[in-house]
Amino acid sequence: MITTVTLNASVDKRYAIRGFAAGGVFRSANASSTPGGKGLNVARVIHALGRRVTATGFAGGANGAWIEERLDAIGLAHAFVPVDGESRICLNIVDDSGPVPISTEILEEGPDVSDDDWRRMERRIAELAASSAVIVFSGSLPKGVPPDGYARLVRIAREHGAVPYLDASGAALREGLAAAPALVKPNADELKALLGLDREPAPADIARFLDEAERAGVRTAVVTLGAAGAVCAHEGRRLRVAAPRVRAVNAVGSGDAFVAGMAAAEADGLPIEERLALAAAAAAANALSPGTGEVRREDVERLIAEVRIEPLA
Repeated sequence: MITTVTLNASVDKRYAIRGFAAGGVFRSANASSTPGGKGLNVARVIHALGRRVTATGFAGGANGAWIEERLDAIGLAHAFVPVDGESRICLNIVDDSGPVPISTEILEEGPDVSDDDWRRMERRIAELAASSAVIVFSGSLPKGVPPDGYARLVRIAREHGAVPYLDASGAALREGLAAAPALVKPNADELKALLGLDREPAPADIARFLDEAERAGVRTAVVTLGAAGAVCAHEGRRLRVAAPRVRAVNAVGSGDAFVAGMAAAEADGLPIEERLALAAAAAAANALSPGTGEVRREDVERLIAEVRIEPLA
């Protein structure tokens, strides 16, 4: 089994609005709502790939109940820790009137987490890790969670027999690196913020981060670069991943789909090249869908053959 952890789960609302701009009044004839947060995106993709997955995290109020009901509807197992307050709502406004779709996201903070809530989450991770091959920790930390929260959970997961993945940003990623998760995966924007850059990361910046991650004890560090693919450091090796060429409908969630592919292949015991191929194919398949964290298994299987993986000097 694979477990995904979404500490700040959400109701994700997507609106397709052509010509969207600040200050206007718009109507959307194409709107949808899905359980969201990066970890739930990962869980849906793993589920679509036919692997057994359980989603956990914090869930509160009517929004939290709605998230659980929608996961029940698609047969995706979950074991959330209930909290007071409401799980957040996140908006994604997509304007596809131009040659490349433009997404505008508005993200609520989410509920406050108490010390007791946090202790219950630590116990839940220990329980799930005992029966999981991989545990994926994804997304932002809600209010009340200690800054080193991911580092604590990564250590608990490892102590109870699971391989811990971490896909976070900012301080959550920086603190989490100290626990040496098996995999980290910032994208270019997250790496830019992590390194304090005022420009897009250059190859030397990417190499510096990969070196830093390896020194911290991370087995597999990946920097995803959208349509440009990804760069990976794995057990002393450097690999470049060339992504399949697709006409993206909505690229939001493709990074989560990449992590899902890595986790599924890890649980299957596949070598790093096959993990990266499945991950890149899943990310490209997600970009073909208007939804977030949505893939068709047949698309993933078709796109795997188009992924190219080469060693970096």
